[in-house]
Amino acid sequence: MKIYGITGWKNCGKTGLTERLVAEFTARGLRVATIKHAHMTADIDQPGTDSYRHRLAGAGQVLLATKDRWALMSELRGATEPSVEDLIARLDPHDLVLIEGYKSGPHPKVECHRAAVGSGKPLIARDNPTVHMVASDAPIAGLDVPVLALDDTTTIADFIWADLS
Repeated sequence: MKIYGITGWKNCGKTGLTERLVAEFTARGLRVATIKHAHMTADIDQPGTDSYRHRLAGAGQVLLATKDRWALMSELRGATEPSVEDLIARLDPHDLVLIEGYKSGPHPKVECHRAAVGSGKPLIARDNPTVHMVASDAPIAGLDVPVLALDDTTTIADFIWADLS
């Protein structure tokens, strides 16, 4: 599986770009999986549901299955958060895995940047060699990597695919 990351600071456009890239690559006939890293506690299960009650009772894993999808929830219960490599290993085979977040992961990345959001935040690309390109809503000078327009999904996808080839 080919792996590429989308990183950047909060509210810089990571999720929007990830969503557009998934649509672009699937339109090109690729099977795409995503991994989203969240810094806050996220709960995809809702209080009162049977699966929620199973977790509260102490189940280490709960697999919820319907006719349309299934989800496997694993409780860490104080264990170390799995690495991005461990999470990738749990995925079914896909042509491309897009990873949103994981700034320090070893995979190649595009950094999203919005001029209005980025003030006061250093560009990750300046100190992180895994950032191969910056997608920005404003010109940026003095970078050793290309800067592409944040809303130019096709060109960003072309860059990513060429970078992975």
